[in-house]
Amino acid sequence: MRRLSSIAAGVALLWTGHAMAQDRILISSEWGNVTAELVDNAATRSLVQTLPITVEMHDHLRQEKTGNLPAALPEAARQRDFSSGTLGLWGPDHFVIYYRSGRVPQPGIVILGTVTGDVSIFDRPGPISVQVQHAR
Repeated sequence: MRRLSSIAAGVALLWTGHAMAQDRILISSEWGNVTAELVDNAATRSLVQTLPITVEMHDHLRQEKTGNLPAALPEAARQRDFSSGTLGLWGPDHFVIYYRSGRVPQPGIVILGTVTGDVSIFDRPGPISVQVQHAR
């Protein structure tokens, strides 16, 4: 059983990219703050270089907040499924915070990381301005 869990964890890391050990971000808003652990891919490495940033986000389909980044990020592997807490990239500059689980159409999303705090703070209608910076 333990071996099966180890194998599953390894497959999950290969699917989403390895977590960047030192790279965590803080996402702050008037609704609260959450931290997220970033995966290691070209998009997240580029995102980290732009921090700190402010992103104006809007609710989309009652499952996510979306907003445009100041610059496009490099392409990375995409997937269609996401879970509550997933940080993603739809287009090259389209930042997404998912507060519900689901599936997107092709071509899928680039996974940037996973929120480790209570992502439900974003589960409300209306726009929100978020500040993204390195977590200390």
